[in-house]
Amino acid sequence: MRGYVPLLLLLAAIWGSSYLFIKVAVRDVPPAAMVELRLLLAVPLLVGYLAVQVGGRKAVSELRRIGRTGLVLGLANAALPFTLIAWGEQHVDSGIAAIANATVPIFVVLLALHFQPEQRVTRLQAVGIGLGFLGVAVLAGFNPTGGWWAVAGTLAVVLSSVSYASANLYAGKRVGNLASGPALAAASMLWALVLLAPFALVRLPEATPSWQALASIAALGIGGTAIAQIVFYRMLRLYGSARSSLVAYLLPVTALAYGAVLLGESVTVATLAGLVLILGGVAMGSGRVRALWPR
Repeated sequence: MRGYVPLLLLLAAIWGSSYLFIKVAVRDVPPAAMVELRLLLAVPLLVGYLAVQVGGRKAVSELRRIGRTGLVLGLANAALPFTLIAWGEQHVDSGIAAIANATVPIFVVLLALHFQPEQRVTRLQAVGIGLGFLGVAVLAGFNPTGGWWAVAGTLAVVLSSVSYASANLYAGKRVGNLASGPALAAASMLWALVLLAPFALVRLPEATPSWQALASIAALGIGGTAIAQIVFYRMLRLYGSARSSLVAYLLPVTALAYGAVLLGESVTVATLAGLVLILGGVAMGSGRVRALWPR
């Protein structure tokens, strides 16, 4: 367990910075094109890492075997949410986007209840879900400088959380021991690259992007996608999903700090209130906080 905290903080730092880099990149590059460039950098690294781990021939075999699963995860866990977050950050601060994206565990619970009706939600979980949605309402409704576009941007990020939650449930139900973590990461990002290509080509940058935008895309592809995936699956293997998922509580905080310090984004009372409500709702709604009263 000695190495758990350093890996957790490293992952939080990498993924938390992704919102900052997205904010900078979409100033010059349209969302779909930006995500496509991000994946163009990440996919060779992920496939190369898989080949080093298991050998080239076995890597190709694994990628072929999980073709359909990789397609679904590529859409729901990469192409769609990546693009929604990028579009949302055209209209909201990076810190707000990170807080809104922290609702993923709440939607995991809600979708699980829908598709698995035999499950029951506890009173504490119900309160947590309500708090989470109240936090979203605070983020979306108390942004007078952004207007309706800010509301739309926040809701786009929340919709990306629904997509992530769907991918989470699909992976938990269908994947099992089908493939290793690195194989799933490589396959899903490869499919996302293919799926987004037509949309990226429809709207290319009108001018040459600035070096800041290009550097941000490079950081997203190499760090926020490839390296982060490798670190996350290493944490899963060493410490399990429960401990690894705790990074979700650190991401909004680190992203908020990055945005405030490096981009000069304002941290308002509404932003902090939304952060507290959503993280508190996630803690209760996802079962992190044990029920204090019976079902």
